[in-house]
Amino acid sequence: MSKYQFKCKEIGMDCDFQVTGKEAADLIPQIAEHARTTHQLDEIGDDLKDKINDSIKRKFF
Repeated sequence: MSKYQFKCKEIGMDCDFQVTGKEAADLIPQIAEHARTTHQLDEIGDDLKDKINDSIKRKFF
């Protein structure tokens, strides 16, 4: 079985937030909410979206 994981630190943030999910797409709403509430980012630009997508890793269990 595999899961996907995102860590905020992997995109250069000084933040311990991490999230896992069954599918990479499952993580996006949680990441967006975290960006809004913790980092006050109401909009995520294309460069940041690319960094986020590149940092979502597939983990095998």
